[in-house]
Order: sequence, then structure tokens, then C-alpha cells
Amino acid sequence: MNIETKCLRAGYDPKSGEPRQIPIVQSTTYKYETGEAMGRLFDMKDEGYYYSRIANPTTDMVAAKICALEGGSMAMLTSSGQAANFYAVFNIASCGDHVVACSAIYGGTYNLFSVTMKRMGVEFTFVSPDCTDEELNAAFKPNTKAVFGETISNPALCVLDIERFAAAAHAHGVPLIVDNTFATPIHCRPFEWGADIVTHSTTKYMDGHAGTLGGCIVDSGKFDWTQNRKRFACLCEPDESYHGIVYTEKFGIGGAYINKAIAQLMRDFGSVQSPVNAYMLNLGLESLHVRVARHCENAMRIAEFLSKDDRIAWVNYCGLKDNKYYALAQKYMPDGSCGVISFGVKGGRKAAEKFMSRLKIASIETHVADSITCCLHPASTTHRQMSDAELVAAGVSPDLIRLSCGLENIDDLLEDIDQALG
Repeated sequence: MNIETKCLRAGYDPKSGEPRQIPIVQSTTYKYETGEAMGRLFDMKDEGYYYSRIANPTTDMVAAKICALEGGSMAMLTSSGQAANFYAVFNIASCGDHVVACSAIYGGTYNLFSVTMKRMGVEFTFVSPDCTDEELNAAFKPNTKAVFGETISNPALCVLDIERFAAAAHAHGVPLIVDNTFATPIHCRPFEWGADIVTHSTTKYMDGHAGTLGGCIVDSGKFDWTQNRKRFACLCEPDESYHGIVYTEKFGIGGAYINKAIAQLMRDFGSVQSPVNAYMLNLGLESLHVRVARHCENAMRIAEFLSKDDRIAWVNYCGLKDNKYYALAQKYMPDGSCGVISFGVKGGRKAAEKFMSRLKIASIETHVADSITCCLHPASTTHRQMSDAELVAAGVSPDLIRLSCGLENIDDLLEDIDQALG
């Protein structure tokens, strides 16, 4: 099936007389006739469900759809994108290990890595997405377990050279993990460029309606963990916390990583997505291919308008030909990137604040990738505790405005922006 059809059909194939929509299995537990039957599930000898913190039919169906969209071997849902990125890394990197990560990533993920996971004993080395090959290779250590980056970074909007970062990761014997939230599999499938694990904050474009928090992890099924059994002993040696199972032997290369994340991390941390949220996410997925195209169409029109307006100091959108990431965007996302733009208003912080106060259609929110247009001025909201000098040092200029273009009529959006600029 083509990807548009997969948005509607993948993950669930109802038989005659069965529901057209995926059923919501709103149950914490499942009944069995004998303890032996349930025991076989705990031993992973049979497939089935016994407790919804571990697995649930509704969430599995939606995970299977996202897996099909990305072209992976297996996937799992989580309660949020933060949980997905934590699980994706912690599944193979623990106390005493090291990870190479791009510095241009979502601030919440950066804090997760640099503060919280550092306290757990995982060390991170951050490199610029624009670093040289020499700088990238110098970041690896003997205990490096993975490389992490974002297809399009939030909010810097840098485009990751997936193929180059994948080549470096593989040369050092580790997988590349890519957060593909902004591009979505509609416009970029990182596995086709060498990535090994993909994550999503499904809260964004996949849901698309500001209705459900969620995350997803997808395994390409192509990274051979057994090539370095000592480095990835967590997958290639017995897991004493789960009956001594060896995940690569039990589930093969294509199933070891996700099955371990479910059996071990979801069991212990419990960041599970609810069946109702998964159901609502699936409704968003059914129109993902239609919505993403409109988001990008509107963003391109607005970026072009802003780039020609004398009231604007600068515009950052990789769809513009003069953008530093234009060539990479055309390589990895020739049909469009995302609906998020950042720009600066002449006059600095005060001019940006005035612009925000005059908006009538665009909604002032911290959210992005929503069906409605969202706008944020970090200097007066999320980063308001910082001085102008501190903002510049953090890569957030005082005049920066982040605009997430929604699905409204483009003429209405352009008129709103024009009048807000005064």
C-alpha cells in the first residue's frame, strides 16, 4: 500500500461483521481459564494480553499503523514524546554508558539528557548538527551506545543530515535514533536514509488536534545487535529480571529492541498510553497525509510573504531557497518539511510583543503542529526569566517568534499577520 492508504488501513483489518473503527479495549486486565495459560504469556511462549500496562490490543493496533508508515519491524506507544525518547535511549544505555546527541534538539529532550539522565549515570556529548565529520567522530567513546538527533529540530528548525550521522554511528558500531516528529513519515522516513530507531511525539502532527498526549518508538529491524554482544549485552545476554530471556534469540533482530522496551521498561516505569488516547490518535492518523500537506502549503506561503516584508528582520524556514538547510531539506523532504516557521520582527522584543498582542486568528500557545495556527514569543513567555543577553546566548533572540501554521484559509492567515505587523 502507498503511504496515504496506510494512514487509513494499516494496523487493523476488520473481518466480516467486525467494527470498522479500531475497538477501544478499556480494560486493565484479561481473563484466562488456567494459571498455566497465563504463565505461558509471562514466559513469552504465547502471544496475548494479561495487563494493559504491558500491552493492550487498541494501543498495539495504532502502534502497528505507525510502524507501517515508517517502514519498521515493530513499534510501541508511550504516554508522551518525552517518554518515547527516554525509553528509546535508556533501552540500550544505562549507568556508565555514553550517548552522542545533537545540540539542536527540543529543550525538554535536552534537559532530559543533560540533567535527568545524567543523574542516572548516562553521559551525553552534544554536537552541532553542522559539525564536521572530524568533530562528529571525535565525540564517540568506547562506551558510546547510540547517536540521537531530530529530523527537523524544535525550535531551531535545523535539518539533520541523517545519512551522514547514520554513517558515523554505524562506523562506531552503534544505532542512530531520530526523532521524526516535525517531518512525520509523510515527508521523511529516516529508515530509508540509514536511521535505526525512530521516535515521535504523537501529540503533534499525528494527533493534530491538541487532543491527546502520546509518543511512539519504531524499530527499523535492521541494526544487528549481535555484532557487538558485549556492547549490547542487555539484548544479547540473559535478562535475569525476566526469566533469563535473551531478546535477540527469542525475537530476532527485528523484535528484540521493542520487546525488551515493553517487557522491561514499560513494566517498570509504566508510561503507557491509554486505549482511549490511542483511539483518538488513530483518528488523527487517518487524515495525516492530507493535513501535513496543507500545513506545509500554508507555511511556505507565509514564509515567502514574511521574507519579502520590510517589517521583518529575518525568516527561518528550510523551504526557502536562501535557507542554510534548503539543500538538505530537498534531499530528505522534497515534498515539504513541516508547518513551523520562526522569524524576527524589526524593533526587537517590544515590536514582537506588540505583534503578538494584535493577533486575532493565530492562537497564543506553547503548542505546535496543531490544526489551528499557534504562535509563541519565547522572550515574553517560556523564556521570560532571561535577559536579552542570556536569550542570545541560548540561541533564542529577543525578537524571535515561532509560528506553527494551521489549516485555516491562507488568505485569513496572511491578513492576520499583516494587520498584526501594523
